[in-house]
Amino acid sequence: MKIKDRIALQFTLLVAALLLMFSVAVYMVSSTFRQEEFFDRLRSKAHTTCRLLVKVKGIDKDLLKAIDENTLTEMLDEKVLIFNSNNELIYSSVDDKLITYHPELIEEIRHKKNIEFIQDDSEVIGLLYTEGTEPLVVLASAYDKFGRSKQNNLIQTLAWGLFVGIGLTVVLGISFAGNSLKPIAHINNQVSLITAQNLSQKLDEGNRKDEIAQLAINFNTVLYRLNQAFEQQKSFVSHASHELRTPLAALKSEIQLGQRFVKNDPNLEEVFTNLFSDTERLISITNNLLFLARSLENIQGMQHTQVRVEDLVFLAKEELLTSFPHYTISIDYLTIPNDERETVIEANEELLKRVFLNLIDNACKYSEAHEAKILISTDDTYCYVTVKDQGVGISSDDLPFIFNPFFRSSNTSDLPGFGIGLSICQRIVELHRGTLSVSSQLGQGSEFTVKIDHI
Repeated sequence: MKIKDRIALQFTLLVAALLLMFSVAVYMVSSTFRQEEFFDRLRSKAHTTCRLLVKVKGIDKDLLKAIDENTLTEMLDEKVLIFNSNNELIYSSVDDKLITYHPELIEEIRHKKNIEFIQDDSEVIGLLYTEGTEPLVVLASAYDKFGRSKQNNLIQTLAWGLFVGIGLTVVLGISFAGNSLKPIAHINNQVSLITAQNLSQKLDEGNRKDEIAQLAINFNTVLYRLNQAFEQQKSFVSHASHELRTPLAALKSEIQLGQRFVKNDPNLEEVFTNLFSDTERLISITNNLLFLARSLENIQGMQHTQVRVEDLVFLAKEELLTSFPHYTISIDYLTIPNDERETVIEANEELLKRVFLNLIDNACKYSEAHEAKILISTDDTYCYVTVKDQGVGISSDDLPFIFNPFFRSSNTSDLPGFGIGLSICQRIVELHRGTLSVSSQLGQGSEFTVKIDHI
């Protein structure tokens, strides 16, 4: 889950919990207040009935019942029962639907003097009336229709408020999280554009005060240190390679000179031949390293011109056949371009030609027939050059590492090579904002594809 979604979810859950607790608290307070208020009304009714029965002369039970039956009241299903000291029912406001009672309840009222409870959705109070000649026990009950109706309306209002509040919280939470993380998203976009070729690029440091700005500042510091380390590494490789070329060239000349004087001694001739071969290998490695270092150093000033991909491929073919006439190289179009400009690209001619030289040379070198097939194709955006062979192939275990410098596939250790060529090819293609991909099966050959934007 993305941080933005997690923040929005946590914010929603927090607000939802607060709204739920608030709603429950409001409902509980309202419910308790309604119940207490209704109990007070029942208590007042019970006292009034007892006073009329005991203190007002001329009012008997029948008249009091008639008064109760004709009195306008907001209490639905109202009932009042009065018991004397012998727990005998001496007055009932209704003839049916009496309050359920038992002697133990009456005795409890006498002992506690005032009790409140719920019976069949009706509130019931019991109290001990002591203002007359004998203590009377009064039971009064009613159904609070109006209060419960208001309570139900309150539940609906709180439920809708909770639902709408959570909905608004989700929307606002997503918006809030998105706006809060927008600077981080901006930093991510900038970081995604940084490669080994533009480590000098800096992130926007904003106001240089908040945590996100501090993150950008720290990242810029790391980039600066990495860039310094890369520059030192490239400088070392360049200088070391350059310094090695002169003594290696002198060593090669001396070995060639020495070979003239050992032609009559087979053992010394073999030694000088091996020395010459090893020196050639050292010179080749040094030249490759120097080329790689200088191409990276001159990336900013690298000259690009409009060239045709097929022209570079044919130049590479001719150059290879000059050195290796036994190679068989064929060039064809996989798809015929709809427009002649679909094969025109912005490139450094020498560097990109070196890519095709290395790929074609590898294809011929690692196939028994020394044969390579080049296929050119285009689409609306890209130009593709595919170099195919039917050679030894690359194992699936080695495939992820073949572009690493000095890495060689396990099945090519007995063939000449240094493991630098593919690394150089990938770097050059990346300098042209393209990609170099490979597909291969062991024993069935390999297929390398260069993809570069055409104009």
